[in-house]
Amino acid sequence: MHSDKTAPRGAYLLAKPHPLAGCPLHAAFVAVGGKWKLTILYWLAREPNHFSGLLRRVAPISHKVLTEQLRELEADGLVERQVIGPVPAPVRYRLSRYGESVLPLVEQARVWGLAHLERVRGPRAEHPTAGGSSLGCGE
Repeated sequence: MHSDKTAPRGAYLLAKPHPLAGCPLHAAFVAVGGKWKLTILYWLAREPNHFSGLLRRVAPISHKVLTEQLRELEADGLVERQVIGPVPAPVRYRLSRYGESVLPLVEQARVWGLAHLERVRGPRAEHPTAGGSSLGCGE
């Protein structure tokens, strides 16, 4: 009995590059898309925040997910993590200069979302975000 332990040619395909790797819309969505990133950026645009402050403002986000999202935003250069004391160091998050460049997109998404809510749910007074909130997301 003959046993050939080498895989036949072509048995393992090389990983293909992502089909949208060069698409600017895909790049933008990867950097700021998803359920929480725009909201996090909105709050950090208002003022730097400690982790616990963001956790309260972006509720009902979980501790784990907020940590992941902040790490991704930091890796993309949109958010800076500032250690502001001795160990155990209090940490504050703020927008980087580069992160400030995304604020027009955040504002446009907020304005469009408000118009969309009004279109879907009716005038502003009829839905729960009518309490004078500029974002309406836990404010």
